Amino acid sequence: MCGIVGVLGSHEVAPLILESLKRLEYRGYDSAGIATVNAGVLDRRRAVGKLVNLSDLLVHDSLAGKAGIGHTRWATHGEPNVGNAHPHRSGPVSVVHNGIIENFRILREELAAAGLAHETDTDTETVALLTRHLLDQGMTPQEAVGATLKRLEGAFALAFLFEGHDDLMIGARKGSPLAVGHGTGEMYLGSDAIALAPMTDLVTYLEEGDWVVLTRAGATFYDMAGNRVNRSVTRIQLEQTRIDKAGHKHFMAKEIAEQPAVLGAVTAFHLAPDGTDLAFPPEVDFSTCDRVTMVACGTGHYATQVAKYWFEQIAGLPCDIDIASEFRYRQPVLSDKGIGIFVSQSGETADTLAALRHVEGKLSRTIGVVNVPTSSIARETDVALPILAGPEISVASTKGFTAQLLVLLLMALKAAQDRGRLDAAQLAAKLADIKVLPGLLAQALDREDDIKTLAAKIAESQHALFLGRGVMFPLALEAALKLKELSYIHAEGYASGELKHGPIALIDKTMPVIVLAPRDALYDKTVSNMQEVMARQGLVVLISDRAGLEEAGKVWAQLAMPTVPELIAPIVYAVPAQLLAYHTALARGTDVDQPRNLAKSVTVE
Repeated sequence: MCGIVGVLGSHEVAPLILESLKRLEYRGYDSAGIATVNAGVLDRRRAVGKLVNLSDLLVHDSLAGKAGIGHTRWATHGEPNVGNAHPHRSGPVSVVHNGIIENFRILREELAAAGLAHETDTDTETVALLTRHLLDQGMTPQEAVGATLKRLEGAFALAFLFEGHDDLMIGARKGSPLAVGHGTGEMYLGSDAIALAPMTDLVTYLEEGDWVVLTRAGATFYDMAGNRVNRSVTRIQLEQTRIDKAGHKHFMAKEIAEQPAVLGAVTAFHLAPDGTDLAFPPEVDFSTCDRVTMVACGTGHYATQVAKYWFEQIAGLPCDIDIASEFRYRQPVLSDKGIGIFVSQSGETADTLAALRHVEGKLSRTIGVVNVPTSSIARETDVALPILAGPEISVASTKGFTAQLLVLLLMALKAAQDRGRLDAAQLAAKLADIKVLPGLLAQALDREDDIKTLAAKIAESQHALFLGRGVMFPLALEAALKLKELSYIHAEGYASGELKHGPIALIDKTMPVIVLAPRDALYDKTVSNMQEVMARQGLVVLISDRAGLEEAGKVWAQLAMPTVPELIAPIVYAVPAQLLAYHTALARGTDVDQPRNLAKSVTVE
């Protein structure tokens, strides 16, 4: 969610940290700051809003030092203002923090009684106050941090800097990711390997409960109990950390355009060389599975809603889907023959990770569907399947969504194969349909000019509805999510048949109703529901293939899609939903890549 960067360097670090923080802008933030130690003196600069404001501040009020920590904050406790911005400081210690300290009020009262009163509205300041309190009692910085960590409840990634210590930085993680970067005579901390990529390609990922003491000579790792441990060094692929727009106006536009190539890569990776069979690790085996449980958040949750249709219709396998933030609290009944599938683009989504830990020992196996192979979910599931989307910088997921859909579809086919529901010829036929996906997505992308014209009409509205039946119903939910998160238009998605059970009351001559309806087995029913909207003067936008558009007759607006196999329709129809949201946002002048109030990777519950 927030971004952390720390540098123990041989040059002035403020410019390096600022540049690294820019690489984390995609996570979403509302303030930023940097603290350094220079000749033993601790100092900091903070600003509200975009990083350019911090950059301007540093031009007029420079910050010297070869050791420093930086942070982009997405507000949880306390409004976005300079006082609440990180790094926080209390006396000789400065701290940056991702996560939530759940017991901060108790600690705050305890520290106030000891004469250390809080000055901000944040939970993070309590970490700095507690560490200072322990330093005042004669502890060394390392001892004080170790004692502080034992008192903290909740989730955190932390980086500490200390006055009088130009060659010391301490990091810790519990529930939020943190990585150590290794250089020559330099060491780094980062909440994301993308931030560290310009400085090093050698990274160690802290495991749950780890903390690390950094000097320019290297890193010393400790586990949750305080025992010294060894952690491996991983060489990251720098190509996977590129975050340029490749000539596009926005990252989202680039990522939408990359989808044919991404889905081609997914197909090549997860299919056998001849393309007629699947190529999954042996742990992906549904032969004895009696139920699938899929857990995700946001767009990933809608991907699992589509996949539920696939698993049940193709594989005949019962399937539960859960929003990750609710999963543990409904006390789900799990089968020891069941398989859990946990979907997360970042692999660090806090609720999804907590759900994964909740099922430990209760299922036959767990499978992660992730974009980051070194992430927590990838490491903690029994097997992780990559979606191969590459860095997704725009907050609104596009290529991540379609890649998740494809991996989940391939898994559903594997389940059908394992359970004897598909023979070799039937599987090969379905894979043949899947292999045409890149070309069909390219055809869908060719409709962009028509979508741009349609978006100009939608942009004038304050509300919109999306309708779909069958596998298109979850896609209607995803399309509504995209429109509201990018353009700030209130939008809702419904199963078409549910319209008459309440939402039809919203229909009037100002309400656009976007209907996702390929000419499939449920097309006639969808068109009947569409007629109910038109009878009440609703502004129907029909997205269908040529046959579907011709059969439906005159509507307010229409968008022609290529004719697609029913199996892969929701993947192809995701493209116009994405482009419609993108161009509507452009027409309304909103920030496409970093919508207000949103963060890319939600690492707090």
